[in-house]
Amino acid sequence: MEEEYEDEAWVGRNNQLEEEADGPEEPLDNPQEVLDECVSRFATSDYIMEPGIFTQLKRYFQAGGTPELVINQLSANYTAVAQMANLLAEWLIMAGVRVTDVQAMVENHLKDMILKTFDPKKADKIFTEEGETPGWLTEMIEHHTWRSLIYRLAEEYPDCLMLNFTIKLISDAGFQSEITSISTAAQQIEVFSRVLKTAIAKFLSHQEDWQGAIEECAKMVCHGQHTYVYSQVLIQVLSQESKGGFIMKRLSQEITKYALKNNHNVTPITMALNGSSRHPQACEALTSMLSRNTLNPADITVLFRNYSSPEPPPIDLIRNPQFLDLLVDSLFKVGVKINQEHKSKYIYLLGYAASVVETPVKKGQSKGGHRSTNKDELKPTILAIEKVHAICNVSRGSSELIGDISTLYNCIRFPVVGVGVIRWVENTVTEPSYFKLCTESCPLHLALLDEVAVVHASLHDQILRLLIRLFESKQDELEILVQLELRKMLLDRMVNLLARGCVVPVVKYISQCCSRGDTDISLIRYFVTEVLEMVTHPYSSEFVQLFLPMVENEEITGSMRGEGDNDPVSEFIVHCKAHYMTL
Repeated sequence: MEEEYEDEAWVGRNNQLEEEADGPEEPLDNPQEVLDECVSRFATSDYIMEPGIFTQLKRYFQAGGTPELVINQLSANYTAVAQMANLLAEWLIMAGVRVTDVQAMVENHLKDMILKTFDPKKADKIFTEEGETPGWLTEMIEHHTWRSLIYRLAEEYPDCLMLNFTIKLISDAGFQSEITSISTAAQQIEVFSRVLKTAIAKFLSHQEDWQGAIEECAKMVCHGQHTYVYSQVLIQVLSQESKGGFIMKRLSQEITKYALKNNHNVTPITMALNGSSRHPQACEALTSMLSRNTLNPADITVLFRNYSSPEPPPIDLIRNPQFLDLLVDSLFKVGVKINQEHKSKYIYLLGYAASVVETPVKKGQSKGGHRSTNKDELKPTILAIEKVHAICNVSRGSSELIGDISTLYNCIRFPVVGVGVIRWVENTVTEPSYFKLCTESCPLHLALLDEVAVVHASLHDQILRLLIRLFESKQDELEILVQLELRKMLLDRMVNLLARGCVVPVVKYISQCCSRGDTDISLIRYFVTEVLEMVTHPYSSEFVQLFLPMVENEEITGSMRGEGDNDPVSEFIVHCKAHYMTL
């Protein structure tokens, strides 16, 4: 134990006296002033423990100081604070406290003291006097405790040169994933580049929680104008790559959406990056609508004229998430009025953006232009949008929609119509009185979501967000039993999503409901029962980690278990215990 303790550096351990560097000594202008200054320093408490003790001793003796005075001053003012801390630590270990606990006590106290007394000017002065990276600093950044201290100090003192240099050292050492403070990372382009790279890699590798990864990345990118422009330019370059370019394009669009959501006017930057300057008319019309976040017939007409011409602008120009959201809202929200004269132009632009395939032409293949367009899906897409728009634009109950079921199901196979149907359903079912007036066990609007989930896996996330919103909504006007039945119906929709491949997000949400304790236990039991009836092995380890604790919970599944191991609950538990490592 003692050997282990002695191997650890607690506090105040002095470096060995290094050999003095050879070189000409600086002339002393006033030896008496140097002596007075040195004596004043030697008189301070525990000065013998200071890192600069050897430098001051050299100056003192060069000025003609006597050894006796130095010895008396340093010994008289030696209070041994560091040694007492070491002694107390040793006593605690002898008393039975774990070494790691004692080390944590000392380190945390030191951190608190440094945070209270840190002076950035003194830190910069010590740093510049060294003339090179101090050895103690290199040792410090090898330990997580001291790196976390540097992060906190850098957040508090962003202009401190010593801290900024240390952050770069930490990044160079490979710990950039720990730098979660954006303001700290954004001080230096090298550090920010590494942190951005880590964030993008996390987004690419976390397919199940891609939304959380995108939000984390977007928050960092939107820290300031310089970080936003730099990141978007970098991502724009990556999006041109043949392999994975579309994923980078999606990331760029999600970052733009996040920026707009947080009231950042990034439209000029977006337009500058998408090459719109070569098409001034279309650029001006689109910029006008995006900056106001509103569509208007005049600008829509300009875009329609450009995109219905023999040589239309690049399709990426109107594949802007903000513009597409505005188009979907205008065509699929109940009660939105569009001038009949211009409605076909709105539908054409949405259909064009959703269905036309544009590919660059290789050099030498064609003398005119640099792009080829495939418009085979344009007419059927426009027709589908027109049919569903006519249904969605009028407020009707479930019974009134029965005659349109066949049309809706046929048109939902078009992804853009699937998005529009989700928007229409959301707008309808979130009305306060919707479920109060609803008489069906499963309203037709929500049944349509099941069909969208069947044909469009990419829309699962949007459907789940809407179901969660409804599940957590207050329905105080309904009786308690009616509220429970409503939530069971919504759980059925989630189970359908799970059956279509949206497994982990659904189970993760129900697991969170169970952990929070704010959901009726009978609803959790209902969900577990439904899932156990439809799943079979092999299971993914992530599914087991999320679902098994709910199945093992006696309060949830106690009434579902039989005397033997033949019931679904026991079979699931036995199988998971035998084949999976559980935490």
